Formats: sequence, structure tokens, C-alpha cells
Amino acid sequence: MKNKNVDVLIIGSGVSGLYSALNLDSNLDVLVVSKGKIDCTNTALAQGGISVARNKEDIPDFIEDTLKAGQYKNDLDAVKVLTSESIENVEQLVSLGLKLDLDENGNWDYTKEGAHCINRIVHTNDHTGEDVEKTLVKNVLTRKNITVYEDTFFVDIIEDNDKCIGAILLKNNEQINVFAKYVILACGGIGGLYKNSTSQRILKGDGLAAAIRHNVELKDINYIQIHPTAFYDETEDERRFLISESVRGEGGILRNVNGERFVNELLPRDVVSAAVFEQMKKTNTPYVLLDISFLDPDYIKNRFSLIYENCLAKGTDITKEPVKVSPAQHYFMGGIKVDTNSQTSLDRLFAVGETSCTGIHGANRLASNSLLEGLVFSKRAANVINNSIDNTELITKPVNTVDKTIEQIAAENKKLVVEAIKEKGGIIDD
Repeated sequence: MKNKNVDVLIIGSGVSGLYSALNLDSNLDVLVVSKGKIDCTNTALAQGGISVARNKEDIPDFIEDTLKAGQYKNDLDAVKVLTSESIENVEQLVSLGLKLDLDENGNWDYTKEGAHCINRIVHTNDHTGEDVEKTLVKNVLTRKNITVYEDTFFVDIIEDNDKCIGAILLKNNEQINVFAKYVILACGGIGGLYKNSTSQRILKGDGLAAAIRHNVELKDINYIQIHPTAFYDETEDERRFLISESVRGEGGILRNVNGERFVNELLPRDVVSAAVFEQMKKTNTPYVLLDISFLDPDYIKNRFSLIYENCLAKGTDITKEPVKVSPAQHYFMGGIKVDTNSQTSLDRLFAVGETSCTGIHGANRLASNSLLEGLVFSKRAANVINNSIDNTELITKPVNTVDKTIEQIAAENKKLVVEAIKEKGGIIDD
């Protein structure tokens, strides 16, 4: 066992974790911890893009689209923050090196996705998340004040007198007690708990489990989003490959196996998913068909290069035939309750990204609001820390030796999270 002292400890290396680190003052000693490799995140899997207000005049419509998709169960103040700070955060991402697709006039190329009233999704073809992750990783690795631990298991936070003072980690079978003035949980969602999910398999609600152990307040943990179009593969027993909403945004049509179109493809995800389930039951078939083959083949291969290549590897040429799709667990709208500065109910503990619940999504996330949420609220967390850390004392204390294996801790985490979600009426296929 060894102890380590830092200014800020960040658990998670997706968009929210890395962007938090990059927005912290460069004189702070920051440790970023990744459960797997630094890029094994849901951020790297995001295809569609990033929602962003077209201009100030678009903000009211952006707010309304977000509220409508969320069944008006959203936190209005948080939605206002998200939309009003969207442009500045995407601009900062571009300044870090992200090369967004541009139109013929050299401006950001906006595409449309479900439940948006206008085109307001910026993107890099259909692998936006991968490019965001690479951009952030590249910047983080150049910062001398940021250290990264990969393949490191987050055991629990360390609490003292109603304050979070650090976390217990396991790396290479060694226990490391990291004491920090502030801890940011950015450890992702719960998709790894599902047999049928588009998420990375290692993301199993570790942050949520820690919050439950320490009575940190949770919010909306029964709100779990099902994405209507994941690639259907009857032999698949790993993560489901997502067919991005942007395919429907660019004109993709959903038909049942009888060739009948059955839904407006650009309705909110929960509505489209329900319609897909209905058709699967009606036709007694475990999938429906998503067709974009009527578009120009070269356009499809360029605009959806990732989807084209992955589907082709699985035996489907989307330039010539429809792709079989079915719904899969995709996103966790609930999580650790935070305010608009990402502060939890436990002093000195922040939560950002999918592990948090800002309330912006309500009961159903609007397409492409996830990367944006990770940017906006992690920067806010960093700003609060920057402004208060000089007056914050580092606290240390003795920590017991962890006497359980990672497998045992993971099993306990799963039990805690699954029971909590089921208690609130959430559906989980454990």
C-alpha cells in the first residue's frame, strides 16, 4: 500500500474527465485515472456529433427541443446553462485541435438529428467522439501537470467529516490511496451492466456505487435511454454496434420486414424505440430495416465511413441494402445528483458526464446532447475548483487495507447499482 497526494483527482478519461483536466489551472497537480486504456470510453464511440446553438437566437428553440425530448422532466436552469454555453465550449474544443466538418463556405457543417427543429449538430463525419477523444488525449499528454494512470480500478472514495478527501485505487495489484483537495467522478454510465448495450463493457456504474455507499444524493436513476437503431447480429455477444441517429437525420428510412414504413424517423428516441419494438412484435421478427441505400454511394462512404466499414465487415453493404437494426440500452440520464457547477451533495466531490445527473436530459436525452453536457459542466466544475483551491486544505488519514479482489468489489458494485435502479422502477436486464 502507498499514499499519493495531488490537488485534483479525476476518475475517468472520457470527454468530461479529460476536459475537466484541461480546464484546471496548469499549476495544479492533477491525476486522471482510467479503468482501462485512456481511450476506452463511451466518448470514443460517439458517432453523430455535438449539439450546439447556431447563434443566440437559436437558444430558445434549442431549450425547447431539449425539454420536449425529455418529456419536460428536465431541470430548466441546467438546460439554459447547457444551451447558452454550447458555442463557447465547442469553439474551445476546436481551439484544442478538433477539426469539424465544414460546408462549402468554410463554416461549421450542421446536420440534423431526431427531435431537433433545425440542423444544429456539428460533426467529423460519423466518428466525432473518436476525434474528440483523440484531441483531448493529445492535449492531456502534453500537459506536465497532468498524470494519467491507465488500467487502474477505482475502489471507493475516501470520506472524512462529510468531505471527500480522495479515493482508493488498485493498480498492478497494489493499493494506492490518493488524497486530493477535490475529486471529480467522470467514470461513465451503466451500459456494461446490460447484456444488450452500445456502451463499453467496462462501464458498470462504479461512480454510482461509491455514491450509494457514502449516501451521496442520486437523481432520476430510473431514466435509462434505449437507442432504436443498433446493428442486429444474432451471433453478437459483445457490445452492440450503434447505427447513429445521424443516418436518419440524413434521410434514412425505417421499414418493417414487410417493407412498410412505420414511424417518423426524426421523433425522439423513446418514441422511435417504442415503434420499433411494436413492429418487431407485430411481425414476430427480432429486427427492423434501416435503409439509406437510395443516397449516392460515394456520399454514404464519406459521410458514414465508420458505419459503412463496420456494417460491411458484418456482411451488410449499406450503399446497396438496408441494415438490420434493433433497440439497445444506450445512455443513462440519471446518476449522481449535481448542481449547475457539477457539485454533489458531498463536499469537495464533483461528478461530470454520464455518471452525473445535471437534469438536462429529463426522461429522454435529445440526440447529441451528451458530448455537449460533458464539455459544459466539466468546465464549470474546473472553474469552481480553480477559484477555491487556494483556500482548500489537503486532508489525509489512515486507510484500511482493501481485503477484496477487484472481481469481488465489482460484484458488490453491481449489486448496489442494480438494486437501486430496480427500487426506483428502472429496467435492467441483469
